[in-house]
Amino acid sequence: MGGKTYQIAVLKGDGIGIEVTDEALKVLGALAKKGGPSCAFAEYPAGANCYLAQGAPLPAATVEACRRADAVLLGAMGLPQVRWPDGTEMRPQVDLRIQLDLYAGVRPAYLYAAHHTPLKGKKAGEIDLVVLRENVEGLFASLNGGIELRGEVAVDSMVITRSGTERLMRYAFELARQRGKARPKVTCVDKANIFRSMAFFRRLFDEAAAAYPEVLCEYAYVDAMSLYLVRQPEVYDVLVMENMFGDILSDLAAGLVGGLGMAPSADIGEAAAVFQPVHGTAPDIAGQGIANPVGAILSAGLMLRWLGTRHGDQEAVRGGERIEEAVRQVLAPEGVGTPDIGGRMSTAGMGDAIAARLR
Repeated sequence: MGGKTYQIAVLKGDGIGIEVTDEALKVLGALAKKGGPSCAFAEYPAGANCYLAQGAPLPAATVEACRRADAVLLGAMGLPQVRWPDGTEMRPQVDLRIQLDLYAGVRPAYLYAAHHTPLKGKKAGEIDLVVLRENVEGLFASLNGGIELRGEVAVDSMVITRSGTERLMRYAFELARQRGKARPKVTCVDKANIFRSMAFFRRLFDEAAAAYPEVLCEYAYVDAMSLYLVRQPEVYDVLVMENMFGDILSDLAAGLVGGLGMAPSADIGEAAAVFQPVHGTAPDIAGQGIANPVGAILSAGLMLRWLGTRHGDQEAVRGGERIEEAVRQVLAPEGVGTPDIGGRMSTAGMGDAIAARLR
């Protein structure tokens, strides 16, 4: 189905979100000039600065544009000083997940160079796993619905549904199949020894596993997994877990491969998908030109692979693979990169180097 032009909604957001998204767009443009898939980009307002300007961090028109688009490329949103009256930060990226029902949070962690990891003796490619985070239920189901009573008691509830968990588990096993490892494996990460909700989560994992006999199944409690990921990350493939657990462990996984600047993500639903780096807006370095754009660039690669799979477009799939390969080539030498991974390159310099590889 080559030749299709994909309509991409772009939400740059706040802080370094703007800077890293510009580099992702640069790389996508370079790819298109060298035979890659064609994309048409339209930018829409969202974020804390949008709230200051328009009174809403996620305008209805922006949500509707995201529904109509083939995919959404997002930077980062929120600023610590821009808060709701109850003291919580603006979180339009989370609101967007819920409104578009983006239930599968796909957060890969891949070690591109040995010198990026704080772990001893790990080689490039040796860490290659995906944290699969349930995105719209769990503890985050209390978003906008938690209770604070008389300034004395505050309650947020964990919500695990059968339908929501079943679709997540199917996604986990299909993802393990697609990743192509010699023996695909899915690890259920939970706290089933303590909480009924987590015991239910594990039971639904077991039910789903019955349809995938070729996929190895394992279990780990979330506290133990925080140890295992540091001790032996190379043994894991797909890790499936509840929303809050995934929020936490995906950051830990990013730390194993160079930090949040190296971490892409995809939020996938039945009818829509959003692609963004895992990191936040980092207002302390915004405007300095030192933010790492690799997470945003790799997120753009994930977007192309998803579009290609969804539309039967091998050109788009190959485009995503070409972006990942360009990142691998640029980052292989020691000392190359932005300051967070031990280099001296600027945000734009990193984007230029990756774009040049595609040319």
